[in-house]
Amino acid sequence: MNVGFIGLGKMGSAMARNLIRAGHEVTVFNRTPERAKELQSAGARVAQTPAEVCKGEAVITCLADDEAVTQVVSGETGIAEGLTDGAIHLSMSTLSVHQVEQLKAIHRKRRQRFIAAPVFGRPDAAAAAKLLIVAGGEANAINECQPLFEAMGQRIIKVGEDPTAAAMVKLTGNFLLASAVESLSEAIALLKKSGTDPKVCLEALTTTLFASPVYQNYSAMMLQEKYEPGFRLALGLKDVRLALAAAESFGAQMPTAELLAQRLQHAVALGFADKDLAALALVSEETAKSEAAI
Repeated sequence: MNVGFIGLGKMGSAMARNLIRAGHEVTVFNRTPERAKELQSAGARVAQTPAEVCKGEAVITCLADDEAVTQVVSGETGIAEGLTDGAIHLSMSTLSVHQVEQLKAIHRKRRQRFIAAPVFGRPDAAAAAKLLIVAGGEANAINECQPLFEAMGQRIIKVGEDPTAAAMVKLTGNFLLASAVESLSEAIALLKKSGTDPKVCLEALTTTLFASPVYQNYSAMMLQEKYEPGFRLALGLKDVRLALAAAESFGAQMPTAELLAQRLQHAVALGFADKDLAALALVSEETAKSEAAI
């Protein structure tokens, strides 16, 4: 396929490279031009504006937040102006429900098609084309994008024709992920305070009752004190806040998410914003040193 790609961070760069390796014709744009030039040597064309990326059948955005998406979609040089009738905007970012609804309306007005297809997976999974992709949008559009999905992920979950459903799967998934990581951080702090070997205990638990990649991978990172960013803690805070905003709009209550947002905000205040989400273990260590809990 002839496809554009906007957003060349750690995740986006790996995804775009996999599209090139799969034989797709890829044009890239990034607000930091140097990252786009890195993809040029891999075989991508480099565009000067978001609109210039939109000359093919689809354009993919993989950006940090709502504001970044708005900047590349709107305006005279934005995606909405660049896409032709029937072309597809494939958003693979984690966005608010409000933003997804806005994108649906913008593209519908211009007779363009919109798919929300956020991903689960860290940069190493993106590089290995092992992302879990959750796709919501018009069935025909999703089917047309199947070759793109197959180049970037190991599994594609289709959640229906409403892109909002895909956004909700992603937000609830990241809320559950952050909750599990916080629980692990507290458990490790407790085990250390009690004099129990956390490695022995967690190996027993994460191979039986809690045998899942989240518990296994994050407990290993915490025990090895590996906090290099794969999923930045600041983005975890952003996603929990988006889940809370969705809950408010739909009239649901999320008391655990409210506490989790406070904990993540405290982690940011301690200077851990650019560390991995696993750095919640450092917060639990800090608070375990004092009698007062946060």
